[in-house]
Amino acid sequence: MQRKIYQVEEKVPLLMGLPLSLQHLFAMFGASVLVPFLFNNAARADYVSRVLQTTMDKLTPEQLEQVNAITVIDPALVLLMNGIGTLLYLFLCKGKSPAFLGSSFAYLAPAFAIITSSTDYQANFSKALGGFVVSGALFCLVAILIRFVGTKWIDIVLPPAAMGPIVALIGLELAGTAASNAGLLPDGNGQFYWPNVVIALFTLVVVILGTLTFRKFLAAIPVLVAVIAGYVLAAILNVSHPGIINFDAVASESWARLPVFTSPTFDLNAILIILPATLVVISEHIGHLIVTSKIVDRDLIKDPGLTRSMLGDGLSTAISGLAGSCPTTTYGENMGVMAITRVYSVWVIGGAAVISIIMAFIGKLTGIINSIPGAVMGGISILLFGVIAASGIRMIVESKVDYSKSKNLILTAVIFIVGLSGISIRLGEVSLTGMALAAVVGIVMSLVFYVLEKLKLINDAEE
Repeated sequence: MQRKIYQVEEKVPLLMGLPLSLQHLFAMFGASVLVPFLFNNAARADYVSRVLQTTMDKLTPEQLEQVNAITVIDPALVLLMNGIGTLLYLFLCKGKSPAFLGSSFAYLAPAFAIITSSTDYQANFSKALGGFVVSGALFCLVAILIRFVGTKWIDIVLPPAAMGPIVALIGLELAGTAASNAGLLPDGNGQFYWPNVVIALFTLVVVILGTLTFRKFLAAIPVLVAVIAGYVLAAILNVSHPGIINFDAVASESWARLPVFTSPTFDLNAILIILPATLVVISEHIGHLIVTSKIVDRDLIKDPGLTRSMLGDGLSTAISGLAGSCPTTTYGENMGVMAITRVYSVWVIGGAAVISIIMAFIGKLTGIINSIPGAVMGGISILLFGVIAASGIRMIVESKVDYSKSKNLILTAVIFIVGLSGISIRLGEVSLTGMALAAVVGIVMSLVFYVLEKLKLINDAEE
C-alpha cells in the first residue's frame, strides 16, 4: 500500500504532525546551531591567541572562565528568530511554500572578519548585526526588483563562472578555522592536544559515515547524530582530561529563561563587508525554491511567487539582525525530510517553527549548546565547509560553464586569486578582503564583460 501524500495546504493529524515537526526541527538543528557556536568560538579563539597568547588546552581554570564568559550571540535567540522567521515566511507565502528558515553559512567568513577586528567582540558583533539588517533589506529590494524585471539580470551581474567560485570561497576561507577548531593545527610550540584531535576525527568519521549510510529520517540528520556522538566521546575523555567540556555552562543555566537580545550598530565598513554575501544567498534561495517545487509537484515560482518567497527570507534576516541573531535562509535538509516522508504540509513546518520558539526559552538547552567542545564542531566543520566549497564547484559543473571561453576562465581565475590571496583594499574607513572583495571584483568584471560582449569586442564571439 502506497504511503499517503499530504499536500502543501493539507492539515495533518496532531499525533502524526508532532513527530513530523520534530523531524524538521532536528534536520536543521545541528547545522543551524553550528553558526552561533562558530560566532562565539571565533571571539574566544581570538581572545586566547591575541590576549592570553596561549592555546585552549593550556588555559588555567581562571583563564578558562574568562574565555567561556565571552559570548557575542545567544544560541537560544537563534532558535527563537528561526522560528519567528519561518512563521513570517509561511504567512507571506500565503501558506503555499513549505520551507524552514535556519541560520545561513554564507555570512560566516565576513562576520568572522568583523568580530575579530579588535578585542571588543560584543561591539564588533553589533556592527555585523547592522550588516545583517542591511543585507536583509537588500534581499527585499531585490525581491521587489525581480517582481518587475525577472531574474535574468542576476546572471549578468554574477554569471555562474563568477557565482560558483564565490560560493566555493565561502568554504575555502573557513578551512583554517575548521582545522584550528578541530585541533589539527599545532600550537606555538609545534604540539598537538591529542584529546581534541581524537574527538574531532571521531566526529568527522561519524558525520561522513552517517551521510553515506543512514537511511530514511536518519539520512536527514547526520550532523545532529555526529554532534551527539562527539559530545559523548568528549564527556568520556573529560574524566581523564578535565576542561574538555564546560559543564558549568549547563549547571549555571536555569530551566527557563529569556533569550539575550543585542542591538545592531550600523557601520559602513561592516555593511560593505557583509553585503556581497547577499547575492549568494539570493541565488541559493532561488535554487531551493526550484527544488522544493519539484518535490511538491507545483510551480512555487509562480504561486505564491518568487517575490513573496524572497520577501519572507529577506525580512526574516533583517528582523533577526535587529534582534541580535544570525541571518536566515532556506535549508536543504528540510527538503530532504519532505522528500522522504512525502508530507509537504505547511502545518508541519509551522509546528516545527513553534517548537523552535518554545525551545528558545529552555535555559538548560542553551547551556548544553554552549558546552559543546570546539573539537566536536571542528570535526563537523571540516566536512560542512568542504561541502560549501564543493557546492561552488557543483554550481559551475551543473551550469555547464564553458572554460574554452576566455571571459569565463578569467572570471573564475581572478575571483579565486583575489579571494584566497589575502589581498585587501581600503577605501577610507572601508576595508574589503576575502570573499567580500572577490564578490565585488566579480560583479565589476561581469558587468564590464557584458558591455564588451554587447559591443562585440570580445573575441570569444568569433569562435
